[in-house]
Amino acid sequence: MMVLWTDALVYLLVVAAAVLAVYMSRQAHMRRPLHKIAAGPVAMASLTLLLCFVMIGLADSIHFKDDDSRGNDIISLLDVACQKMRKQTEKTYSAPFATHLYAKETIAQEDGSTRWDYPRLQHGGAHLQNPESEWAGDVFKKTLSGFSKGAGLMLMILLLAWSDQHEQRKHLVRSASAKAVWATLFIMVSFTYTLFSLSAFYHVLGTDKVGEDVFYQTLKSIRTGLVIGSLTTLVMLPMAIVFGIMAGFFKGWVDDVIQFIYTTLNSIPSVLLIAASILMVQVYMTNHADDFNNLLVRADMRLLFLCLILGVTSWTGLCRLLRAETLKLREMEYVLAAQALGVKPAMILFRHILPNVMHIVLIAVVLDFSSLVLAEAVLSYINIGVDPTTHSWGNMINGARLEMAREPVVWWSLTAAFLFMFALVLAANLFADAVRDAFDPRKVTV
Repeated sequence: MMVLWTDALVYLLVVAAAVLAVYMSRQAHMRRPLHKIAAGPVAMASLTLLLCFVMIGLADSIHFKDDDSRGNDIISLLDVACQKMRKQTEKTYSAPFATHLYAKETIAQEDGSTRWDYPRLQHGGAHLQNPESEWAGDVFKKTLSGFSKGAGLMLMILLLAWSDQHEQRKHLVRSASAKAVWATLFIMVSFTYTLFSLSAFYHVLGTDKVGEDVFYQTLKSIRTGLVIGSLTTLVMLPMAIVFGIMAGFFKGWVDDVIQFIYTTLNSIPSVLLIAASILMVQVYMTNHADDFNNLLVRADMRLLFLCLILGVTSWTGLCRLLRAETLKLREMEYVLAAQALGVKPAMILFRHILPNVMHIVLIAVVLDFSSLVLAEAVLSYINIGVDPTTHSWGNMINGARLEMAREPVVWWSLTAAFLFMFALVLAANLFADAVRDAFDPRKVTV
């Protein structure tokens, strides 16, 4: 097993999220909004979809060396699950569910003559003897078979859960939010099982210019989007929390210095700062080529530095919010009483200020996640994002820019990246709205 830098940070973030969840569940003032989120069907459905993306991203964060490869190739657990899609590459473009290449070529006949036609794919639909007459029925049967197996598995699990007569566990199945979760899981499992069943025989989302399966690319891109959204938050939060609370609590010269820092940082164009940082990383890796002798290691280092620079440039907004909230909290009676009793400032910050600004931190985290995922796509589109060898939706969109100018148009790479990014961002935004409503003090019901 081989652990990359981003893998280690992803594992650390999972542990930190678990610790935070346990801590919040034990806080009395946090239980009401958490219960409100758990009771919302839309919130739980979007959270379920987010967790499905997270599971794929975690599977792609478990890396080890490929024993079947002669070199030092590194693969992930997701690569093993998608082994057929990863290895069954074609010559060039092919449309979704196609059995022939997308462009005509000169095909050599057995008698030595040539003809101008669409060549058969090496893997997509290769099991068909006569694609023109067998294709439609074969796709329908395999789609129905895959969907039936996935839906049957979920129905069996649902029936077992529904038949449970324990009063406390009935709520886990029969409440409105539970039904939304089960419905989302039913759709996701059935849909995923169907796509994976079809991918053994067809390229369900087509292939790109070098013949790589587009469905495989979109699945691999999930990890990149999650890493950008989560690790950037991990970098951003400590600076935003520490500087924001300190500026609001101590005021005076501390507040002036911190305001000067984030005002100056906001004055620097973030795109130029990111481009300069990425260029510095590339120069460093070029000068130390022996330490970065693998393409995946080089791409991982660039991804890590992109998260770092995005975190450094995006903490200022949350810092302002926390400063404003701390200015209000420091005038509250319990804070003034603690100061009068001689409680140390560090203890006041930890016991009275930090717990009362955590709702703002939580809201900001879930709101910023989707914007960071979209930021990766924009940065990769202008070639200052992740490494070109890294699977990401931004790189897919950047490559589709030239494909859209072809005749006929190669549309499936752009469509696949858009649909997966749309699903992730929509789920994140819906869950963020639920979190914001649950923690909004103006909506507290007695």
